Amino acid sequence: MKNMKIYEADDKMISLIKDDYNILQSLGSFGINLGFGDKTVRETCEMNDVDTYTFLAVVNYTINGQGSESRHEDDEQLSVPTLMHYLKASHEYYLDFQLPFIRRELEESIDAATHLGQLILRFYDEYAREIRRHMMYEEKTLFPYVQALLEQRPVNDYSIETFSKHHESADRKLRELKLLIIKYLPANAHLNNKLTATLYDIYNNEEWLMLHAQVEDNIFVPAIRRLERLTKQQDVTKNISTMVFKNGTDSGEALSEREKDVIVSLVQGMQNKEIADHLCISVNTVITHRRNIARKLQIHSPAGLTIYAIVNGLVDITSVKL
Repeated sequence: MKNMKIYEADDKMISLIKDDYNILQSLGSFGINLGFGDKTVRETCEMNDVDTYTFLAVVNYTINGQGSESRHEDDEQLSVPTLMHYLKASHEYYLDFQLPFIRRELEESIDAATHLGQLILRFYDEYAREIRRHMMYEEKTLFPYVQALLEQRPVNDYSIETFSKHHESADRKLRELKLLIIKYLPANAHLNNKLTATLYDIYNNEEWLMLHAQVEDNIFVPAIRRLERLTKQQDVTKNISTMVFKNGTDSGEALSEREKDVIVSLVQGMQNKEIADHLCISVNTVITHRRNIARKLQIHSPAGLTIYAIVNGLVDITSVKL
């Protein structure tokens, strides 16, 4: 049952752990060490250079399921670098410690010489490979993309929408593994105790991985969507500044008179065929001009071209249908 208490910055950190010991794993992922005494959440976070607001957003979500995608997408206070640190540290914990730890527990709990024992270990290894593959994808593709956004460096066509957010394949392997252990694996009393303890750890880590995925889906992904929107807005601002101060060409490659004619026609709402007839050129030539205009100005939308045309005096603002 969910605790449903919303923790705040002035609450004692120890009270969070008393209410839900699963917070211990979150502390490690945020880089917060034990030994904080009776300090508040804010004091503990500041002592460890952790953004307090972001820490509480993750903690309240993992304890209570508080928060929604739409809320976090508009949440300007969330620290993306703090979320990145949290996710990277969570990956490190799971890949370098938890997965090998459970593998050792399984080896000690079953007879690996039997066919069934070998099957159990194979299922677990397949599960571990699937989890590792997904997390390494994030490490090599997603996180560098987000870092580039944070540093306002040019990014490729990748976006957060292409991020694979789910873990169905790995979840299916883990379900099969648990069923094999519970239903079919024979054990004496001594091994049964070990196997039960291992199974308990598997269930705990399944829950942890589910919460990890939910934090990604409902806090991290919306925060990156917002960062992408801000980046696009900054690009538009940069393009407009280029129009005003450099006559629309950042590369030094000026528009031809015919290209300016095409822009005026586009702003007036003409389609390619109408522009071709109006300027007495072919449709293919119109398309070529439009491609060159987009390359020179780095503007691809009709609205952007309208702004360009107004700023550079190609059309009068009163003649533009807004």
